Amino acid sequence: MIQKNQYLEAEIESLTLDGSGVAHADGFALFVPLTAPGDKARIKVVKVLKRYGFGILDKILVPSPDRLPEEEQGCGCYRQCGGCAFRHITYEAELRLKENAVRDAFQRLGGFEQDPLPILGAPSVNHYRNKAQYPLGTGKDGKITAGFYARGSHRLVPAVDCPLQPVIFSDILRFILNFLNAHRLTAYEETTGKGDYRHVYLREAPSTGEIMLCMVASRKNPPKIKELARKVREAFPAVASVYLNVNPDKTNVILGKEYRLLEGKEQITDLFLGKKLAISPASFYQVNQPQAQRLYELAFDFAEFTGEEHLLDLYCGIGSIGLSASDRIGKLTGVEIVPQAVENARQNAKLNGVEAEFFCADASGAAKKLAAEGAKPDVILVDPPRKGCGGPVLEAIFEMAPKKVVMISCNPATAARDCKILAEGGYQLMKYQPMDLFPRTGHCECVAVLQKDR
Repeated sequence: MIQKNQYLEAEIESLTLDGSGVAHADGFALFVPLTAPGDKARIKVVKVLKRYGFGILDKILVPSPDRLPEEEQGCGCYRQCGGCAFRHITYEAELRLKENAVRDAFQRLGGFEQDPLPILGAPSVNHYRNKAQYPLGTGKDGKITAGFYARGSHRLVPAVDCPLQPVIFSDILRFILNFLNAHRLTAYEETTGKGDYRHVYLREAPSTGEIMLCMVASRKNPPKIKELARKVREAFPAVASVYLNVNPDKTNVILGKEYRLLEGKEQITDLFLGKKLAISPASFYQVNQPQAQRLYELAFDFAEFTGEEHLLDLYCGIGSIGLSASDRIGKLTGVEIVPQAVENARQNAKLNGVEAEFFCADASGAAKKLAAEGAKPDVILVDPPRKGCGGPVLEAIFEMAPKKVVMISCNPATAARDCKILAEGGYQLMKYQPMDLFPRTGHCECVAVLQKDR
């Protein structure tokens, strides 16, 4: 009988997408972070449930062939912050794991027999993120610090340098912290609701180098905010836009509803597959821009556009997918629930001389409305959040009866579920392929194409 605080030796058999190794002792499954398949390890049991338990790594007895030496892992705090799940293994091993996770989801959850096409890895595993949100807090020395929350908690792990973020983000963050502390300003404290500055939010347009800074504060006029905005732009010419976001609520939600432009432009502009895209602070934009371009090209290849199709782009965001496909199709309709993103999409269409219709609604409601109006798109492209499309969206897709459905998904489990429902409704899964947009983390994208049975 496995007991809490027991030490045992076991071999790690597999690895989950959240970075936990799986071992068995006396038929009892244990999940152990920071281990790799093939590790022989001494494990301390820290939690025991009815059918499985959790352990922590005490000592590596025999390392896995996939394990990286500590000096090659590239980050000193990933064990605490929880942002990266796979810095302790080679990138090749990480890609194998992600491909197998997608295969397992489609075969076990979706009931599909075919294997995926081979996973497409990223050209770079570091400095690829164009967006970062740093929570602020007060350190033991009384000074404001920044970093990331430890996994599953709101305990701040101080970390100015993150190997996933552009180096300039670290430089800007240091400048902001020095300014806040030099003026003895206060960080917001979740437990008391006191303090002014909550988060530092940065976005970069990789193709143009433009950066947007958004300071999140608990009130409309936090002290020194205008001076901070001016000083940041003076120190970093790449910062083209500075916003204040006001979040007065006692909540762990990062952004409030009110944005106020303090300095510079309302949007920053990026180039994506040859199209100009205006990006505002509330807009969704893929955080790994180079790999996202490959992802969308893959989706277009799967769709096999002929130049005549009516494309319905659900969950369209700022229009990046549909507008990128505009030269390959005949008509574009986009749907997005975030009003600011819809305005960006319309602006981006004008910016690129593309005729398109974008309207603001949730995907379910819009799909139902279009179906009721008799809309007959040839291809429907969906790029839903992690929860997937869900029943109402899929029902509306059945009503519109497109020839093809192309699905981009950041969650293999919900993608497999939704593809299974589509298959049961008369669509055949033609092919699917995983792609890694988030190296070193537990996330993996995939693209699938389904064709209506004739």
